[in-house]
Amino acid sequence: MAASDPMSESAQEPELLVRILSALLREDVVGLRTRGAVLERPDGPWLRLPAGAADGALLLPLGPDGYQSRYAARLPLLVREADGARLTTLDEVVAALRALADPVDRPGFDAFAEECRQTLVTMRLHARTRDEVEGQLAGRHGGDPGGWLGLGGGLGFDALAARLDHPVYPTARGRAGLDEAQLRAYAPEFRPDFALRWLAVPRGAVTVAGGEAALPDWWPTPAEVGLAHLGDGHLCLPVHPLTLGEPLRGALCESGLEGAAVLSEQARLGVVPTLSMRTVAVADDPALHLKLPLATSTLGLRNRRSIKPPTLIDGAEGQRLLEKVIAREPRFAESVLQADETVYAHAGHELLAVLCRRYPAGLDGSVVVPMAALLGRAPGGGLVIDRIADRFYGGDPLALLDACLTLLFDWQTTLFGYGIGLESHQQNISLVLDRTAGGTRLRLLFKDNDGPRINAVRLREALGADAPDPSDFADPRVFGDGDRPVLDLFTTITLHLCAGSYAFGLARHGRAPLGRLLGLVRDRLAEAVERQGTGAGEPGAALRAAVLDAPELPIKAMVSAGTLLSKERSGAADINKHYASGPNYLLMPTGARVSGASLPESLTSTGST
Repeated sequence: MAASDPMSESAQEPELLVRILSALLREDVVGLRTRGAVLERPDGPWLRLPAGAADGALLLPLGPDGYQSRYAARLPLLVREADGARLTTLDEVVAALRALADPVDRPGFDAFAEECRQTLVTMRLHARTRDEVEGQLAGRHGGDPGGWLGLGGGLGFDALAARLDHPVYPTARGRAGLDEAQLRAYAPEFRPDFALRWLAVPRGAVTVAGGEAALPDWWPTPAEVGLAHLGDGHLCLPVHPLTLGEPLRGALCESGLEGAAVLSEQARLGVVPTLSMRTVAVADDPALHLKLPLATSTLGLRNRRSIKPPTLIDGAEGQRLLEKVIAREPRFAESVLQADETVYAHAGHELLAVLCRRYPAGLDGSVVVPMAALLGRAPGGGLVIDRIADRFYGGDPLALLDACLTLLFDWQTTLFGYGIGLESHQQNISLVLDRTAGGTRLRLLFKDNDGPRINAVRLREALGADAPDPSDFADPRVFGDGDRPVLDLFTTITLHLCAGSYAFGLARHGRAPLGRLLGLVRDRLAEAVERQGTGAGEPGAALRAAVLDAPELPIKAMVSAGTLLSKERSGAADINKHYASGPNYLLMPTGARVSGASLPESLTSTGST
């Protein structure tokens, strides 16, 4: 994660380009890793990428990385060998790489170029508005984030997290097709308030999990949104303002509801966007979140923010499965919390759906901070993790990280023992902190369990007759008969995003040497692995071999699968679970930053799941 201090507009483009080129190098785009040769120069290593005779080779200066790649890009960015020209703008760099791509892939590079431009505009907007937003957050929640309490206070943390860069995806702050006015009105980084619109849909066309009685008791009737003439034959579905217009008209036409469903002209129910943007918190009841489809994309052109109805089924089934595990592992009954995601409604289309997510009661006196916000800048300076540590860990952010990793790894390795891997990234886990008679209490709060990977063999062995049938889940990719998909998810999500990124991030912010931080990650993971047993065939043995001691680890190839390549070209069955490989930073010597004098011979894919 990049430091969150604003930069001048002239400095932001090179900073973004370093992240972009580093990501493309990591994913071996146009053969940067497999076709390139490392040249040692007085100022450090450079990568030489041969090109067509007309254009000559491209040169890329390299710096140390170590997180998910041996090398990262560094200034002065891309250079044409023939004439020494420096390519220092987004358009120049993407165009030069586009020229090396297979012609069938070039539209993806065009889309990525636009994604880069949108991100740069958003970065500059964030920089210009930082003081404004921090002042508003301090006025609303207080000047010290360590005192932002409850799920209402958590919305302030969401605003700070939305201004951070993703640990892996370089253009994460860009949102396709949205202008500044729309971002200010609906994006979490501005913590706006707005009201939803409501669509009255014939009851026979709507599926409601648990029945209509399961919906919140304030759910409006058509009459309450000005559509009394419809009588009792329709049920209201909320519509995000950004889905109005052509996206909604298209959805109604595709679903056969054009003319039968009626959009109210009245806005009703004040809400606040959360970090995911498509999910909004009810302003008067922030323990209730509504996940609503958006006709936009984030983290890649193909990563649409719509809601496919089958994912609602899988989220509810995933929650029920985790509840079975907790019932058998009572030590997690008080330390691992889950949002309830069993209530939802849809009209059979990805833009006509809503998930009613209800958070556990009793959190009003706790600090509820998403992991994604921990390295964000706190109002007044410092990091969010510093302010939380000031209140709960004597000012020691490493003590907070230690406590978090201990519980996180214990839970996730226990799930692996049941054959379960969760896509519980930084956005889907919140730390819940408060004080009890025994001192500081840390709990983990999870949401969004719709994309697990499950080893059916381990699950049946662990749960017996309580194991769900694969047919209970809508996505056939959820279940397999081996560990590999589960290990890929454990490594890329739990290790890389929820542990390794904080070791490298805190080292970059000067909180501790990298070697000490990586040692902490490895030690806590090793302890959790040992508890799973390391004998032949035991879960801990698989984790030790594939994670702790493996020379290379799977990494997400997010740019390739998300924007640059079609699914046919990338081979990605799931764009969020498409992998390459990178060095295992858990094997780095104590105190080391990065080692190795050459790039890996190839970027060997561990497969898609």
